[in-house]
Amino acid sequence: MAFKDNRDFIEALSKTGDVVPIKQEIDWDLEVGAIVRKANERREAAPFFEKIKDYPDGFRIFGSPLATERRLAVSMGLSPDSTGLLRNIQEEYERRVRSRIKPVVVSKASCKENVLVGDDVDLFLFPAPMIHEGDGGRYLGSWHMVITRDLDSDWVNWGMYRLMVYNRRILTSICESYSHLHAIKAKYEYQKKPMPVAIAIGADPISSFAAATQLGIGRSEADFASALRQEPVELIKCETNDLFVPAHAEIVLEGELVQGTKIAEGPFGEYTGYRSNPRERQIAYKINAITYRNNPIVTMSCMGMPVDDSAIVVGLTTQSAIKRHLQRHGVPVTNVYVPPETGSYLVIVGVKPNYCNTASVIANTIFSTSRATFKVIIVDADVDVFDLNQVLHAFATKCHPVRGIRVSDREASTQLTPYLSADEKKWRKGASVAFDCTWPFEWSKESEVPVRISFEEAYPEEVKQKVTQNWTTYGFRRS
Repeated sequence: MAFKDNRDFIEALSKTGDVVPIKQEIDWDLEVGAIVRKANERREAAPFFEKIKDYPDGFRIFGSPLATERRLAVSMGLSPDSTGLLRNIQEEYERRVRSRIKPVVVSKASCKENVLVGDDVDLFLFPAPMIHEGDGGRYLGSWHMVITRDLDSDWVNWGMYRLMVYNRRILTSICESYSHLHAIKAKYEYQKKPMPVAIAIGADPISSFAAATQLGIGRSEADFASALRQEPVELIKCETNDLFVPAHAEIVLEGELVQGTKIAEGPFGEYTGYRSNPRERQIAYKINAITYRNNPIVTMSCMGMPVDDSAIVVGLTTQSAIKRHLQRHGVPVTNVYVPPETGSYLVIVGVKPNYCNTASVIANTIFSTSRATFKVIIVDADVDVFDLNQVLHAFATKCHPVRGIRVSDREASTQLTPYLSADEKKWRKGASVAFDCTWPFEWSKESEVPVRISFEEAYPEEVKQKVTQNWTTYGFRRS
């Protein structure tokens, strides 16, 4: 059974010990952000702030809903305590997204419990946090969805583009040139037509997950979310435009793009772990209506040094997409892992070579993707890509310093990549590197490939079973 909303999700997290209700008054100005950031870096439970300074009782903030693999597992209905959690999540994710399920439209919804229109609209009604010291303003949108419709088709895009409060009715949003939002916006501007927008804050956890994914142009995040939930997302029509929003979102903002106007936005501490972009003029939305639930919950992510929500979600979706991409090209890939600690800039590929130079083929295939600013580590099938100890060992002992490294310095990049120069960011000029940590295919298995010494490989089966069965008896905490 999928979670209808974040409230059901929070209740489930309380049963698994993955949420911390904080009942004392907390300041929206940096204190909320500092608590969430520390919790993220320590991989602690999600902070749930029940009393916010300057705001009425009942106005709450839920910090980093999906910033650990445990919380992601709960959101998918999986046990967070299962053995091999990372592998289980990926396998279940891949199974579910093979199909699509259409959302359903409903006529009544909790997101309509309160309705404000026109001059009654006030974005400061909600406790938008000042997330990091040095941010350009208060961000009401850091874990949310921006909903827009393509002008020339029925494609509706859910995206997650940070939203800074400018005044009571205006939000300003980042809009990178390669984003789906930019592609949709350009059509409205070219035809000089008003562009409606809806912003949903606090949708169910999987719908927010879907908004943070990188699906292709024309693909529906609502269908994707329904498939991942294994039941349809419920949608309801907005009050002032024809867009549809998740029916049980905590807050819905309805508005339109302010064409021909740009407002200073940022800087902002981003998912890369850096404040890497300066304050720049960005697009603006005028909000014409707000609907919200009684006792609304603002969902927020505190981006920064991984791990945060973006690292978990983008890492999972990126590794799955790369695995499918490699399989379509006939690469004998065993698995792919994008460690959340790396901000999605490192890809680990397991492979069972059946011809020479397999690593080169993998590098070429990955570098051909639309955003190829990756560092790729390629390991043999006997290395568990989810075990960073094994991966680091393979990197240190199997990657030849000359013939094992492949560099490509003319790849597409995101403008948020920290190590790029201003000119490289402007023109999206990136670079990628692949590290071949596999034994050469032509080496003899008997005489040239070294024998690895580990618990799994250096002891007979009966000894391993005896040690495993008696592990806690020896005095160790877990088997």
